[in-house]
Amino acid sequence: MTTAETATTEPTRYAKRPGELLKAYLGLLKPRVIELLLVTTIPAMLLAERGIPSPWLVLSTLIGGTMAAGSANALNCVADADIDQVMQRTRARPLVRHSVSNRHALIFGIALGLGSFGFLWATTNLLAAVLAVATILFYVLIYTLVLKRRTAQNIVWGGAAGCMPVVIGWAGVTGRVDWPALVMFGIIFFWTPPHTWALAVKYKADYERAGVPMLPVVAEPSYVSRQIVAYSWLMVLWTLLLAPATGWLYTVFAVASGAWFLWLAHRLHSATKRGEPTKPMRLFHMSNTYLMIVCVALAVDSALGLPILGWPWM
Repeated sequence: MTTAETATTEPTRYAKRPGELLKAYLGLLKPRVIELLLVTTIPAMLLAERGIPSPWLVLSTLIGGTMAAGSANALNCVADADIDQVMQRTRARPLVRHSVSNRHALIFGIALGLGSFGFLWATTNLLAAVLAVATILFYVLIYTLVLKRRTAQNIVWGGAAGCMPVVIGWAGVTGRVDWPALVMFGIIFFWTPPHTWALAVKYKADYERAGVPMLPVVAEPSYVSRQIVAYSWLMVLWTLLLAPATGWLYTVFAVASGAWFLWLAHRLHSATKRGEPTKPMRLFHMSNTYLMIVCVALAVDSALGLPILGWPWM
């Protein structure tokens, strides 16, 4: 019996109490993922303003961005219900537990997506609204339905969806997309593979059982750790491209935290090459800390309006 067949023969036990139902729908949103997206949106808005934007604009962008991210995550849960059922890490998700029906989750996801477009258009601008919908479509149609199950490069290119909140935040403030927004996009783009592959190393058996060709499933451990190091270098060097649009505070923290993260990545690779036991989840958790440090430094630097370093040849 296939995974899909097993899912359809499970007895339904949809949540009936208001509290249970609320918890189930919140689970579809994947709140922890959304938290990370919002953390990157605020610094982008502060940098775009080079100060503190209207609190209402920030709040509106965060609400609309949360709706868009929640829509993408809910639709992802629907598309990946068969995978989630066989992975130990995802067996507690609402559709696996049959707390919500697939049909209701699909309607919920679509409604959130449409709501995010209307809300962002009404409270920010049309560009931010269009970018939000484009992100939802890319995440669901390109990453979830095509890349995730077909290529080990799934998270590299599919991770572009997670980079879009900074662009949406920038567009919400300025009504356009300028080069610093694209640099911030690149920082998160190069951050995503080391972050995700470290997690995939830990849950390699899960992905293998689900038939998802994450890099640690299809490649030797030393190759995976080498790729983590390579993308970590790209990420750290890319953060420095933002220096001309920021002040000394951001630059100092970008360099210091980048050196620290590179040390962690190289240490993981060295232990892997020697065949020693490794702790990939340490790098996974530290990658969150690293991104937080960079984002907070950028936010404070921008909010204080420190003198911009500018390009060295100008």
